Amino acid sequence: MPTLPWARGKAERKTETKAKSEETSGRPSMAKPKMALYWAASCGGCEIAVVRLYEKILDVVDAFEIVLWPCIMDFKYKDVEALPEKSILVTLFNGAIRNSEQEHMARMLREKSQVLVAFGACAHLGGIPGLGNVTNRREVFENSYRETPSTVNEEGTYPQLSFQVPEGELTLPEFYDTVRTLNQVVPVDYYMPGCPPTKEQTEKVVQLLIQVVKEGAELPPPGSVIGASEKTVCDDCPRTREDKSIKVIYRPYQIIPDPEKCLLDQGILCAGPATRGGCEAPCPQVNMPCIGCYGPAPGAVDQGAKLLSAVTSNIDSRDPEEIERILSGIPDSIAAFYMFGLPVSLLRRRRLEREAATAEAAAQPMKAEAAR
Repeated sequence: MPTLPWARGKAERKTETKAKSEETSGRPSMAKPKMALYWAASCGGCEIAVVRLYEKILDVVDAFEIVLWPCIMDFKYKDVEALPEKSILVTLFNGAIRNSEQEHMARMLREKSQVLVAFGACAHLGGIPGLGNVTNRREVFENSYRETPSTVNEEGTYPQLSFQVPEGELTLPEFYDTVRTLNQVVPVDYYMPGCPPTKEQTEKVVQLLIQVVKEGAELPPPGSVIGASEKTVCDDCPRTREDKSIKVIYRPYQIIPDPEKCLLDQGILCAGPATRGGCEAPCPQVNMPCIGCYGPAPGAVDQGAKLLSAVTSNIDSRDPEEIERILSGIPDSIAAFYMFGLPVSLLRRRRLEREAATAEAAAQPMKAEAAR
């Protein structure tokens, strides 16, 4: 159980440090450990999760000096860049890595932070932005800037990395082909799942950080998933389950489910069997299926594969044609089984045929040269 460098030996040093500070400055020391919060490729829900601490946000401000939180206050990147290495005690980083600015910030905050937390499903798993890995940058741009009915772009202009105007050069971050999770870019100390993390979950983790600062408490082992459990969502769900009961796959709006029975048993795709618990199953309790935002269940190598196994093993048929008919009721298999975790799955992303052909064509001259 590691103790943060900032807090190590804190109890022993507390009296001595305070006395020395007051002796040299003539007033009590007001130094606080630093905290940063950053928003990359995400919807902003994780920022709301922190704001939803309500009056307890005052405890955070009392314990930490917030040096970066672009969503709430005006901070300058240059001020963070000027900070010494490891001078930030903890950074809560939400959002996936979709462009070069987000990667730059991830690397900088890793360098400046003692503890980096992948906060929320997008930083942890890739999240909804990760579904972009079924396509690439060119196709995203074609759809967004040319093909949509509401778009007027007769010249076919796409975003440029730089553009010269009379006032000077305008620049944009580079938009990447592939969405990555935070730990696919930099090392991450802890993972806090959820879309967004629940208020109760956020409170517990923030309270732990405050105890580390004020009492020298220890953090869990590095790499831990914090604010969650070692069970599945099904373990938290009060609904009753049966065996071999799926005859039809429904979307949630197509039926009114029995509030007592398992949603998966009723033919509604629920990711509960494949998803880490700890959220207390709020979605199934209001007749909505779990969509997997807490990530793979403990021990699961691939969340989508585990969910697919749970679905197929629960189909009430041995006839291949009927099984195929039942599974055809799934409108989008990638979104159904990898809504939040495509970038961390065994699939990672779809390899487009055009990309493969382009890569092969580019490799041909090198292969020919090597063969000489």
